[in-house]
Amino acid sequence: MALYLTESEVTELLSPAEAVQAIEACFQRMARGSVENAPRRRLRLDHGFLADMAAADVELGYSGVKSYAAFPTGARFMVLLFRADRPELAAVLEADQLGALRTGAASAVAAKYLAKPDTKTLGVIGCGHQARTQVACMRAAVPGLERVVAYCRTPESLASFCADTGAEAAESAAEAAAQDVVVTVTTSRDPVLRGDWLQPGTLVCAVGANTRRARELDDVVVDRAAFVCCDSLEQARIESGDLVEPVEHGVLDWLEVHELSEVVGGELAGRQSAEDIVLFKSNGLAAWDVAAAAATLYRALLAGRGREV
Repeated sequence: MALYLTESEVTELLSPAEAVQAIEACFQRMARGSVENAPRRRLRLDHGFLADMAAADVELGYSGVKSYAAFPTGARFMVLLFRADRPELAAVLEADQLGALRTGAASAVAAKYLAKPDTKTLGVIGCGHQARTQVACMRAAVPGLERVVAYCRTPESLASFCADTGAEAAESAAEAAAQDVVVTVTTSRDPVLRGDWLQPGTLVCAVGANTRRARELDDVVVDRAAFVCCDSLEQARIESGDLVEPVEHGVLDWLEVHELSEVVGGELAGRQSAEDIVLFKSNGLAAWDVAAAAATLYRALLAGRGREV
């Protein structure tokens, strides 16, 4: 029998700190070559799309599929978690919060390994659901974080976000960009972050855009970056407009783009200097969904939560 976990149960069971721990361990297993990840596919629907993405993490003991239907009115996310050693469905999870947590946790892992040592401030451009977990996970992973500065175009959304997270409201995107770590987490199809705004030593985590037709960064961000990495080169070549277009413009070469797992696994140093501008392009991996789902299932079994289906 599989265990069914609702959105509210996932939220109660998996904390930001636990999500960061699960995703960091996932990157370590990726570095060891024990994870196989299939890039996202999108199928057209009437005014929306159906997406699926899958991963097998034999070392963890699980494989899984995340699928979701997305429309202008909203989206519904589900994860099916299977045992890796036998034909058994272990869990079915409602996965909106799970996806937000694993995405925030990936940025937090990037900050742990790539932010300059004396990082104290975080700038966030975008004030939606995903932005909230970015802040929560960053706070869990970066103990010295003292200040969060946020900006979005809608004053009401910005006020609500600041009230919920304790962030300070910026008057412009440039003000949010003048921080030690800058996260872009928007639905914009056009750049919201300009390289001219960045201070020496900044880590940029670009999270929001994951299609070739959307960009959050201008070419100057990429050009100024001393080190560029992503979550998966295979997936980035398919859906990362923030990297594909700079490559097409001659600003970047794919040979200069690394994977964050290489840094987490110790193969690469990543940042060479406190003055370096560093870029992490996050598209979102099924391997993270499997890792976060497995961590949630473990806690659910300990707590006696969920229902059998």
